[in-house]
Amino acid sequence: MTIEKDILLADAPAIAGLTFRRFRGERDFPKMAALIQACADADQVEDATTPEELANWFAHMTNCDPHKDVLFVEDEAGELIAYCQNYWRREEATGHYLYVHTARVSPKWRRRGIGRALLHYMQRRLREVAVEQGHLADAPRFFHTWAADTEVATEKLLVSEGYAPVRYSFEMTRPLVAGEDDIPHFPLPEGFEVRPVRPEHWRALWEADVEAFRDHWGFTEPTEENYQGWINWKWFRPKLFRVAWDVEKNEIAGAVENFINEDENAKYNRKRGYTEGIFVRRPYRRRGLARALIAISLQMLKDLGMTEAALGVDAENLTGALRVYEACGFRVTKRYTIYRKAF
Repeated sequence: MTIEKDILLADAPAIAGLTFRRFRGERDFPKMAALIQACADADQVEDATTPEELANWFAHMTNCDPHKDVLFVEDEAGELIAYCQNYWRREEATGHYLYVHTARVSPKWRRRGIGRALLHYMQRRLREVAVEQGHLADAPRFFHTWAADTEVATEKLLVSEGYAPVRYSFEMTRPLVAGEDDIPHFPLPEGFEVRPVRPEHWRALWEADVEAFRDHWGFTEPTEENYQGWINWKWFRPKLFRVAWDVEKNEIAGAVENFINEDENAKYNRKRGYTEGIFVRRPYRRRGLARALIAISLQMLKDLGMTEAALGVDAENLTGALRVYEACGFRVTKRYTIYRKAF
């Protein structure tokens, strides 16, 4: 077993030729994308992350130093067989520090102790981060991660290491049937209009989105890097957004930030559009605005040739989003569990 001098992994499994190394820059992205895909296929989680998307994500990360907070595992042939990553954030409402970590292990190398060793490594690293950042010792601090209901081995590992479920979210989908009047008819409330999204609107739209989500569970105030990552994301398609404006006040009231992930559609041989980034600012809630914007978005996606729509939702969303989505024809297709463990 070979371990680089600057990496301590005392509990690594005794596998001949196993190497642990740091991030080497953009040349790692194709290897990461391939590993992500292999894990997604094995775990029945749909994912088509590209090197381009990874590059954008790494370029705009916050509270994560890829040269310290990402660890790669290679076999004796130099093939990437696992990696892990961690970062931290602080919840605005509770003041809790959340030390977020994720890991992927190639299906061919599972059940050999690599995942558990990486989990322990990330916990040690995140404890170092807490000290480096001077985080308050008397504030609640938690390790934080998640798993899909089909990632059974990951869930078993987390529970065995003292993690507990704290929240659930759902992936929801609905068909778009060609030739049928299957889109719900929810008219736009009086006093609002949908306008095209121009570059000069991007910042205002981002700020309205952030404002709307401040009262949601787990909210963390985003940074300028988060904004730059959003507008540089591969599937950032403002032409597909449906944004409602208050005509009298000339301000954004709510939106659906639709997109179509062509890479996913090609891989899974489907025509899916996403009705994501759904928000309504607090002064405009409970008027039917979200339902109307979703219905408009569904029709737009159908007109573009999509045969299904999808979105994600917090299972306990306080604004009643789950009920709204069900009224628009969406049904739950996958569950994700958020796990935490106290420091």
